[in-house]
Amino acid sequence: MKIDLHSHTHYSDGHLSPKELIDRAHNMQVNVLAITDHDTVNGIQEAMDYQSGQKRPMQILPGVEISTSWHNFDIHILGLNVDHTNPEFLARLDQQSKERDRRAQQMSDKLAKVGIDNMFEQAKTLAGKGQITRAHFARVLVERRVVKDFEDVFKKYLGKGKKAHVKPQWIDIAEAITWIQDAGGKAVIAHPGHYDMTTKWLKRLVEEFADAGGDGMEVIHSHLTPERKKLLADIAAEHNLQASSGSDFHYPNRWTELGKNLSLPEQLVPIWHDWELAI
Repeated sequence: MKIDLHSHTHYSDGHLSPKELIDRAHNMQVNVLAITDHDTVNGIQEAMDYQSGQKRPMQILPGVEISTSWHNFDIHILGLNVDHTNPEFLARLDQQSKERDRRAQQMSDKLAKVGIDNMFEQAKTLAGKGQITRAHFARVLVERRVVKDFEDVFKKYLGKGKKAHVKPQWIDIAEAITWIQDAGGKAVIAHPGHYDMTTKWLKRLVEEFADAGGDGMEVIHSHLTPERKKLLADIAAEHNLQASSGSDFHYPNRWTELGKNLSLPEQLVPIWHDWELAI
Protein backbone atom coordinates (compact mmCIF):
# COMPACT_ATOMS: atom_id res chain seq x y z
CA MET A 1 0.00 0.00 0.00
CA LYS A 2 1.36 3.42 -0.99
CA ILE A 3 0.83 6.14 1.61
CA ASP A 4 2.03 9.71 0.98
CA LEU A 5 1.33 12.13 3.82
CA HIS A 6 2.90 15.34 2.51
CA SER A 7 1.77 17.14 -0.65
CA HIS A 8 0.86 20.62 -1.84
CA THR A 9 -1.65 22.23 -4.20
CA HIS A 10 -1.99 25.71 -5.65
CA TYR A 11 -3.69 26.72 -2.40
CA SER A 12 -0.12 27.27 -1.17
CA ASP A 13 3.10 26.85 -3.15
CA GLY A 14 2.16 23.80 -5.20
CA HIS A 15 1.48 24.18 -8.92
CA LEU A 16 -1.42 21.72 -9.31
CA SER A 17 -5.07 22.09 -8.42
CA PRO A 18 -6.52 19.57 -5.93
CA LYS A 19 -8.09 17.72 -8.89
CA GLU A 20 -4.80 17.58 -10.79
CA LEU A 21 -2.93 16.43 -7.69
CA ILE A 22 -5.43 13.64 -7.04
CA ASP A 23 -5.33 12.50 -10.66
CA ARG A 24 -1.54 12.34 -10.54
CA ALA A 25 -1.58 10.46 -7.23
CA HIS A 26 -3.99 7.96 -8.72
CA ASN A 27 -1.74 7.48 -11.74
CA MET A 28 1.17 6.85 -9.35
CA GLN A 29 -0.98 4.21 -7.57
CA VAL A 30 -1.07 6.09 -4.27
CA ASN A 31 -3.64 4.60 -1.88
CA VAL A 32 -3.70 7.28 0.84
CA LEU A 33 -2.82 10.92 0.19
CA ALA A 34 -2.62 13.74 2.73
CA ILE A 35 -2.89 17.25 1.33
CA THR A 36 -0.80 19.54 3.53
CA ASP A 37 -0.72 23.07 2.19
CA HIS A 38 1.17 25.75 4.08
CA ASP A 39 -0.94 27.26 6.87
CA THR A 40 -4.25 26.59 5.12
CA VAL A 41 -6.85 23.87 4.66
CA ASN A 42 -8.75 25.77 1.97
CA GLY A 43 -8.19 23.12 -0.71
CA ILE A 44 -9.21 20.13 1.39
CA GLN A 45 -12.98 20.10 0.83
CA GLU A 46 -12.53 20.65 -2.91
CA ALA A 47 -10.18 17.66 -2.98
CA MET A 48 -12.47 15.42 -0.94
CA ASP A 49 -15.52 16.36 -3.00
CA TYR A 50 -13.68 15.53 -6.22
CA GLN A 51 -12.35 12.23 -4.91
CA SER A 52 -15.76 11.17 -3.59
CA GLY A 53 -17.07 11.24 -7.15
CA GLN A 54 -14.31 8.98 -8.45
CA LYS A 55 -14.45 5.20 -8.62
CA ARG A 56 -10.89 4.89 -7.37
CA PRO A 57 -9.44 3.05 -4.37
CA MET A 58 -7.77 6.12 -2.89
CA GLN A 59 -8.37 8.00 0.36
CA ILE A 60 -7.74 11.71 0.94
CA LEU A 61 -6.66 12.77 4.43
CA PRO A 62 -7.06 16.41 5.51
CA GLY A 63 -3.80 17.99 6.58
CA VAL A 64 -1.83 21.20 6.89
CA GLU A 65 1.80 22.30 7.20
CA ILE A 66 2.12 24.93 9.92
CA SER A 67 5.03 27.37 9.95
CA THR A 68 6.76 27.84 13.32
CA SER A 69 9.82 29.58 14.72
CA TRP A 70 12.38 27.77 16.87
CA HIS A 71 15.77 29.23 17.87
CA ASN A 72 16.02 31.31 14.69
CA PHE A 73 15.03 28.34 12.50
CA ASP A 74 11.81 28.10 10.48
CA ILE A 75 10.41 24.67 11.40
CA HIS A 76 7.37 23.16 9.70
CA ILE A 77 4.91 21.02 11.65
CA LEU A 78 2.48 18.80 9.76
CA GLY A 79 -1.03 18.42 11.10
CA LEU A 80 -2.33 15.09 9.81
CA ASN A 81 -5.93 13.87 9.82
CA VAL A 82 -7.21 17.16 11.23
CA ASP A 83 -10.82 18.33 11.28
CA HIS A 84 -10.56 20.84 8.45
CA THR A 85 -13.98 22.31 9.31
CA ASN A 86 -13.20 23.11 12.97
CA PRO A 87 -14.03 26.84 13.43
CA GLU A 88 -11.36 27.46 16.07
CA PHE A 89 -8.72 25.78 13.91
CA LEU A 90 -9.72 27.88 10.90
CA ALA A 91 -9.53 31.08 12.96
CA ARG A 92 -6.08 30.12 14.18
CA LEU A 93 -4.83 29.40 10.67
CA ASP A 94 -6.17 32.79 9.59
CA GLN A 95 -3.59 34.34 11.94
CA GLN A 96 -0.89 32.64 9.89
CA SER A 97 -2.41 33.92 6.64
CA LYS A 98 -2.32 37.48 7.93
CA GLU A 99 1.33 37.05 8.90
CA ARG A 100 2.08 35.78 5.40
CA ASP A 101 0.47 38.88 3.88
CA ARG A 102 2.39 41.17 6.26
CA ARG A 103 5.69 39.51 5.42
CA ALA A 104 4.95 39.54 1.69
CA GLN A 105 4.17 43.26 1.73
CA GLN A 106 7.42 44.00 3.54
CA MET A 107 9.39 41.89 1.06
CA SER A 108 7.72 43.78 -1.77
CA ASP A 109 8.64 47.11 -0.16
CA LYS A 110 12.28 46.03 0.14
CA LEU A 111 12.38 44.89 -3.48
CA ALA A 112 10.90 48.23 -4.56
CA LYS A 113 13.81 50.00 -2.87
CA VAL A 114 16.23 48.19 -5.21
CA GLY A 115 14.15 48.99 -8.28
CA ILE A 116 11.89 45.94 -8.51
CA ASP A 117 8.32 47.26 -8.35
CA ASN A 118 4.81 45.77 -8.04
CA MET A 119 6.00 42.47 -6.60
CA PHE A 120 3.25 42.07 -3.99
CA GLU A 121 0.50 42.53 -6.57
CA GLN A 122 2.05 40.09 -9.03
CA ALA A 123 2.86 37.47 -6.39
CA LYS A 124 -0.66 37.78 -4.97
CA THR A 125 -2.15 37.34 -8.44
CA LEU A 126 -0.01 34.26 -9.00
CA ALA A 127 -1.08 32.84 -5.62
CA GLY A 128 -4.73 33.26 -6.60
CA LYS A 129 -6.98 31.75 -3.93
CA GLY A 130 -3.98 30.33 -2.12
CA GLN A 131 -1.49 31.47 0.48
CA ILE A 132 1.18 33.88 -0.71
CA THR A 133 4.66 32.42 -0.24
CA ARG A 134 8.26 33.23 -1.07
CA ALA A 135 7.95 30.71 -3.89
CA HIS A 136 5.43 33.01 -5.60
CA PHE A 137 7.91 35.90 -5.35
CA ALA A 138 10.59 33.63 -6.77
CA ARG A 139 8.43 32.60 -9.71
CA VAL A 140 7.63 36.23 -10.55
CA LEU A 141 11.30 37.23 -10.36
CA VAL A 142 12.27 34.38 -12.68
CA GLU A 143 9.42 35.16 -15.10
CA ARG A 144 10.48 38.83 -15.17
CA ARG A 145 14.06 37.66 -15.81
CA VAL A 146 15.40 39.55 -12.83
CA VAL A 147 17.21 36.32 -11.96
CA LYS A 148 17.81 33.08 -13.85
CA ASP A 149 16.37 30.54 -11.40
CA PHE A 150 14.99 29.89 -7.90
CA GLU A 151 18.45 29.34 -6.42
CA ASP A 152 19.52 32.75 -7.67
CA VAL A 153 16.42 34.36 -6.10
CA PHE A 154 17.34 33.19 -2.63
CA LYS A 155 21.06 33.89 -3.05
CA LYS A 156 20.43 37.49 -4.11
CA TYR A 157 17.13 38.58 -2.59
CA LEU A 158 15.04 36.32 -0.36
CA GLY A 159 17.52 34.24 1.64
CA LYS A 160 18.54 35.16 5.20
CA GLY A 161 20.59 38.35 5.25
CA LYS A 162 19.75 39.23 1.65
CA LYS A 163 18.24 42.44 0.27
CA ALA A 164 14.56 41.52 0.58
CA HIS A 165 14.60 39.01 3.42
CA VAL A 166 11.97 39.57 6.10
CA LYS A 167 12.06 37.51 9.26
CA PRO A 168 8.65 35.88 9.77
CA GLN A 169 6.81 36.07 13.08
CA TRP A 170 5.48 32.53 13.29
CA ILE A 171 3.99 30.80 16.30
CA ASP A 172 6.15 28.46 18.37
CA ILE A 173 6.20 24.68 18.05
CA ALA A 174 4.20 24.01 21.22
CA GLU A 175 1.38 26.26 19.99
CA ALA A 176 1.29 24.51 16.62
CA ILE A 177 1.04 21.14 18.37
CA THR A 178 -1.88 22.44 20.43
CA TRP A 179 -3.68 23.77 17.35
CA ILE A 180 -3.33 20.46 15.55
CA GLN A 181 -4.33 18.24 18.45
CA ASP A 182 -7.28 20.49 19.35
CA ALA A 183 -8.46 19.87 15.76
CA GLY A 184 -8.23 16.11 16.28
CA GLY A 185 -5.03 15.61 14.31
CA LYS A 186 -1.51 14.39 14.92
CA ALA A 187 1.48 16.73 14.97
CA VAL A 188 4.52 15.63 12.96
CA ILE A 189 7.89 17.31 12.31
CA ALA A 190 8.09 17.87 8.56
CA HIS A 191 11.22 16.97 6.54
CA PRO A 192 13.67 17.01 9.48
CA GLY A 193 16.48 15.96 7.15
CA HIS A 194 16.25 19.22 5.21
CA TYR A 195 16.88 21.77 7.95
CA ASP A 196 20.25 23.49 7.76
CA MET A 197 21.40 22.45 11.23
CA THR A 198 23.93 20.13 12.84
CA THR A 199 22.97 16.70 14.16
CA LYS A 200 23.26 18.12 17.68
CA TRP A 201 20.68 20.80 16.91
CA LEU A 202 18.44 18.30 15.12
CA LYS A 203 18.42 16.05 18.18
CA ARG A 204 17.60 19.05 20.36
CA LEU A 205 14.72 19.99 18.05
CA VAL A 206 13.22 16.51 18.19
CA GLU A 207 13.66 16.30 21.96
CA GLU A 208 11.88 19.61 22.54
CA PHE A 209 9.14 18.65 20.06
CA ALA A 210 8.56 15.36 21.87
CA ASP A 211 8.59 17.07 25.28
CA ALA A 212 5.94 19.50 24.00
CA GLY A 213 3.64 16.57 23.20
CA GLY A 214 4.34 16.08 19.50
CA ASP A 215 3.17 12.83 17.96
CA GLY A 216 5.50 11.91 15.14
CA MET A 217 8.32 12.63 12.77
CA GLU A 218 8.63 12.46 8.99
CA VAL A 219 11.47 9.94 8.91
CA ILE A 220 11.10 9.23 5.20
CA HIS A 221 10.99 12.12 2.75
CA SER A 222 12.63 13.12 -0.50
CA HIS A 223 16.38 13.49 -1.07
CA LEU A 224 17.62 11.44 1.90
CA THR A 225 20.71 9.25 1.87
CA PRO A 226 20.49 5.80 3.50
CA GLU A 227 22.66 7.13 6.34
CA ARG A 228 20.34 10.08 6.91
CA LYS A 229 17.28 7.81 6.90
CA LYS A 230 18.88 5.63 9.58
CA LEU A 231 19.74 8.67 11.70
CA LEU A 232 16.17 9.98 11.55
CA ALA A 233 14.72 6.56 12.35
CA ASP A 234 17.04 6.20 15.35
CA ILE A 235 16.14 9.67 16.68
CA ALA A 236 12.41 8.98 16.29
CA ALA A 237 12.74 5.67 18.13
CA GLU A 238 14.74 7.28 20.93
CA HIS A 239 11.88 9.68 21.63
CA ASN A 240 9.04 7.19 21.04
CA LEU A 241 7.73 9.21 18.12
CA GLN A 242 5.51 7.61 15.50
CA ALA A 243 6.83 7.59 11.95
CA SER A 244 5.44 9.37 8.91
CA SER A 245 6.50 9.45 5.28
CA GLY A 246 5.79 11.97 2.55
CA SER A 247 7.10 13.15 -0.78
CA ASP A 248 6.58 16.88 -0.12
CA PHE A 249 5.35 17.02 -3.71
CA HIS A 250 4.85 20.52 -5.15
CA TYR A 251 4.93 20.07 -8.94
CA PRO A 252 6.02 17.49 -11.50
CA ASN A 253 9.81 17.21 -11.66
CA ARG A 254 12.47 14.54 -11.96
CA TRP A 255 13.53 14.63 -8.30
CA THR A 256 10.25 14.29 -6.38
CA GLU A 257 7.23 12.10 -7.14
CA LEU A 258 4.05 11.20 -5.29
CA GLY A 259 4.26 7.91 -3.41
CA LYS A 260 7.79 7.10 -4.55
CA ASN A 261 10.23 5.32 -2.18
CA LEU A 262 8.28 6.07 0.99
CA SER A 263 8.38 2.73 2.84
CA LEU A 264 8.91 3.11 6.59
CA PRO A 265 11.54 1.22 8.62
CA GLU A 266 9.82 -1.83 10.10
CA GLN A 267 10.89 -1.10 13.67
CA LEU A 268 8.89 2.16 13.84
CA VAL A 269 5.19 2.63 14.60
CA PRO A 270 3.41 4.27 11.63
CA ILE A 271 1.61 7.53 12.39
CA TRP A 272 -1.52 5.99 10.84
CA HIS A 273 -1.47 2.83 13.00
CA ASP A 274 -4.67 3.78 14.88
CA TRP A 275 -6.54 5.48 12.04
CA GLU A 276 -9.43 3.77 10.32
CA LEU A 277 -8.22 3.87 6.75
CA ALA A 278 -10.78 2.94 4.13
CA ILE A 279 -8.21 1.23 1.92
